[in-house]
Amino acid sequence: MSSMSVHQFRINTDNTELIGELLRKEHFVQQNSSLTFTKQNLDQKIQIGLSYSFPSPSIICCCSTISTSLPQLLSYLDQSSSSIVNLILFIQSSDTVEWNSLMNSLSTRNLSLSVLHDKDQLGTKLVEIIEALIKQNQKKTIASVDKQPTHAIHTSQNERNIFYSVSKITREKRAVALGQRGAFRGSTVWLTGLSGAGKSTIAFALEEYIVSKGLPAYCLDGDNIRFGLNKNLGFSNEDRVENIRRVAEVAKLFADAGIMCIVAFISPFEEDREGARKLHEDAEIPFIEVFVSTPLAVCESRDKKGLYEKARKGMIKGFTGIDAPYQPPAHPDIVIDTSIVPLDRSIEMIIAKLAERNVLSSTLIMAVNELFMDEQMRARATEEFPNLDKLEITEIDLQWIQVLSEGWATPLSGFMRETEYLQCLHFGCLMKGHTENQTIPIVLPCTTEDKERLQSSQIIALCYNQKLVALLKKPEFYAHRKEERCARVFGTTNIEHPHIKMIFESGDWLIGGDLEVLERIRWNDGLDEFRLTPNELRQRFRDIKADAVFAFQLRNPIHNGHSLLMQTTRQYLVDHGFKNPVLLLHPLGILLHQCLSTAHFVILGGWTKEDDVPLPVRMAQHQAFLNEDENDRLDRSRTVLAIFPSPMSYAGPTEVQWHAKARMCTGATFYIVGRDPAGLPNPADKSKDLYDPSHGSKVLTMAPGLNQLQILPFKVAAYNRVLKDMAFYDPEKHDEFDFISGTRMRKIARSGEQPPEGFMVPAGWKVLSAYYKSLGTQS
Repeated sequence: MSSMSVHQFRINTDNTELIGELLRKEHFVQQNSSLTFTKQNLDQKIQIGLSYSFPSPSIICCCSTISTSLPQLLSYLDQSSSSIVNLILFIQSSDTVEWNSLMNSLSTRNLSLSVLHDKDQLGTKLVEIIEALIKQNQKKTIASVDKQPTHAIHTSQNERNIFYSVSKITREKRAVALGQRGAFRGSTVWLTGLSGAGKSTIAFALEEYIVSKGLPAYCLDGDNIRFGLNKNLGFSNEDRVENIRRVAEVAKLFADAGIMCIVAFISPFEEDREGARKLHEDAEIPFIEVFVSTPLAVCESRDKKGLYEKARKGMIKGFTGIDAPYQPPAHPDIVIDTSIVPLDRSIEMIIAKLAERNVLSSTLIMAVNELFMDEQMRARATEEFPNLDKLEITEIDLQWIQVLSEGWATPLSGFMRETEYLQCLHFGCLMKGHTENQTIPIVLPCTTEDKERLQSSQIIALCYNQKLVALLKKPEFYAHRKEERCARVFGTTNIEHPHIKMIFESGDWLIGGDLEVLERIRWNDGLDEFRLTPNELRQRFRDIKADAVFAFQLRNPIHNGHSLLMQTTRQYLVDHGFKNPVLLLHPLGILLHQCLSTAHFVILGGWTKEDDVPLPVRMAQHQAFLNEDENDRLDRSRTVLAIFPSPMSYAGPTEVQWHAKARMCTGATFYIVGRDPAGLPNPADKSKDLYDPSHGSKVLTMAPGLNQLQILPFKVAAYNRVLKDMAFYDPEKHDEFDFISGTRMRKIARSGEQPPEGFMVPAGWKVLSAYYKSLGTQS
């Protein structure tokens, strides 16, 4: 026991009780009544001193009010010290973080920042940091025994003349510069497998996905590298070894710079791959080895280059898998057989492993984050309901609960807390370890009376018509600054705007918190079968084997101009290599909320007057168009009709981003955007539009967090008198076109007349005409 290594660490914290509790959970033993904790085994002993005020700590944990406690804790740091101090912010519901001052502190001190919200995560992070510090201590001990004053690196015959220069920039500072909020994400994902296994496909898809989330990534592909860096190497065993050695060194440099490096190389020899792993581990850089284990027969069947055929004929010598060996990894981190595992699942598996290693946030793999209770939770909630504090919610609150619970607003876990609200309002994004587009605040207003009644509650039962809908856990109350919200979301605070009017009439406080929703929201209006969740839509697309999904949002009945646009889009995707592109026909849901006057309504499906087409009629018209069109223009076998349940805000380009982001949850990768899809007339001057009609589609091509979604332009179609059909407008043949407005269409329907031949599928017109005739009868 006398040879046991002793590692001593100090933790500065403003909550010694909480940190002590977490250390005890990790089997640290408290020394009597002192704030010293010890954990030991046969090889080593860890001793941790816990205090508020001693200088030069190894770890700082700020667990209480960030704005008050953190400056005092930081004041104990030795400014001249070159050692890195691990700073942990445990942000609880009521905390306010001044990020600017925090970033200034990071830039002037050697701090490694971790931001956590969960107590269990805090305990895990403490142990992780302590283990990392122990490794550093052990390396320093080894280095001190065999230390060379010149720090020469033994690399080759001229080793005495080569000296390693250490950068003054820490990885934490690089992370800040890369916008990673202090979380270093440099790492290497190494994909190995036979030619044709699918390594490059996975690598480039992973790169695209990571970059789409606002994080840096770069792919090193085997063939591409041989065009440049390794173009002087052949395929002998010696050259293969050197090929991998060079790539491993380059990957380490990329990762050390804070970039995720994705390597896709056959790398047939186990010893070379282990060398690459050791190179990274010695530099304390995460290394994930992915064995793409696709069978040889499948690889050969995919071989468009004909390399396997040439190798079997003896035209290529030393081809891996034919006349050269491939040594499968003995202990890979991940195994993927691409003949069985689809591409999206492959990406999820890799990201999950990176999240496990604390490189990425687990929210990156939440394609859809549903918030429904399981049976056991539901039974417990129902039993506890009579004793819980309750809040009656409005119909629009219920709609937002539907949106949240079904996963349309992933990665949100409930109504926005203040930090999320501010990120949404000021940046148009959520920053949960990556950049996630979110431009529309999803918030729960309440009155001052409710706030005073509920602010000490840990769980609030949200009720609609006095029935339990959901539990709001760990609620956080913050001021509802209505002018600021409206100015930033709508670009105006004019009370004549219908949604702004609703905001100003709502409560003066907002409640954020985690949602657990009792069960699926149903409206029992005969249309629930069309309210498919993102997961249900994803499954539908899998069932019909879609390789691309393009979404089209409608607020009006479908006419042949719409179908022409959708037909053209499908053909565009086929021409670009997709075999089975599928259309998601996705009209907005409905909510009648009277405002302004008895003649105007906000309908979730568009700004409407009282004679516009309500959702049930539109859905019946859409179905008739799909099912009874003799020409099957929309290809009913490749079209999915569903309702998008989000409330409408009429926030122009700001809201258009929300509409697009939500559709990404369904797996849609292409999105058709029309003219002013979320706009309305200017409340101050009805002769003008509030937003530029073209800005919605333009903004989507630039919006952060929407990189995965390809925006398809909306072409204007009009009735061509010569062709007697709808056609794309040609300015040079202007006189041939007749633009049939919505007002004119309604007038024709009311009068019982027929529209021009070729304007709309007869079955669809029949539904529309019957509706307008019924209005006349009612009058």
